[in-house]
Amino acid sequence: MTFQQTQTDSIQAQEQTEGISMMQNRRVEEQPQHPYQVLRKLPADATPAQQDSAIQAVFHVENTHLSTRPDTLGIPGYGKGKSAKDVSLPQYYKVGFFTNDPMYHPELSGRTGIAGDPMPYTIRGDNTLTALLLGCFILMMVALSRSKRFIFRQAKDFLFEPRTNTTEMTETTSEFRFQFFLVMQTCLLLSIIAFLYTQEWVADTFILSSQYQLIQIFFGLFVGYFLLKGLLYWAINSLFFGSRKSERWLKSMLFLASVEGVALFPQVMVQSYFDVPLQNGMIYTLLILFLVKITTLYKGYLVFFKGKTFVLQIILYFCALEIVPVLSLWGILVMVVDYLKINF
Repeated sequence: MTFQQTQTDSIQAQEQTEGISMMQNRRVEEQPQHPYQVLRKLPADATPAQQDSAIQAVFHVENTHLSTRPDTLGIPGYGKGKSAKDVSLPQYYKVGFFTNDPMYHPELSGRTGIAGDPMPYTIRGDNTLTALLLGCFILMMVALSRSKRFIFRQAKDFLFEPRTNTTEMTETTSEFRFQFFLVMQTCLLLSIIAFLYTQEWVADTFILSSQYQLIQIFFGLFVGYFLLKGLLYWAINSLFFGSRKSERWLKSMLFLASVEGVALFPQVMVQSYFDVPLQNGMIYTLLILFLVKITTLYKGYLVFFKGKTFVLQIILYFCALEIVPVLSLWGILVMVVDYLKINF
């Protein structure tokens, strides 16, 4: 009886031990061994905060004890440095030379280094004016290649006065557009020359926000100069010499203004893109203007005063309609530049 009871107790104890071990093994198998297993049990829309809380609930990180060994990175003979987080430290312990330096703090905005002298404005570095001059060159070459007969006829009529006093309108629409484009090109080139002269010898800083505005002002003044001079010529010549001679004179002046632009184009290109002294370029420009005025005087003599001995009238006509408008334009340009420049 005692033997059977002992045997029964041992069997029950063995079963209990096996049951406990099986439960422990099951718990070990059910408990996640990696964070990946924990994250798989979470829903797909779990936030990062929820994922972190789930991992911390399963895995308990033990406290890490820092090393108690002495710091070997300090300076020999000096004590341990103080932490910048200590609120009791004076301000000079926390603020250093590189505290607000953007090189050590990328979140701080600002530029480093010393500002240098800005490079002066040049047309060679201006893409807009370069493209404009290149476009003028291409259009001028195309127009000259397609209007050779018209140019030769205009040059012949300019140098030699026709025998009859009649004038016929032989210009086509394309030829008129060609002349109009060349006159606008002359105004543009004169405005660029005036801008270069102003920038070199008068001032390089203006109240305008861009260099283009100053060139546009010069361009508008030269366009107004040619328009007003043309209206003045038409009114006076029609009154004193008749409409036919006045029409012939206006055609000659239109051709002369076109040739003036063609002659000034090489000087502007050389002056803008090569290291040529501006003094040499201004000498060339004044030479071209002088030849234009002399040619104008010659043409005025052929059209209005040929066969007459009124030398004084020729001089008065030339001074009133050529010299006075040029001097007036020069005075207006000086006034405009003096008003727009910044005086230090």
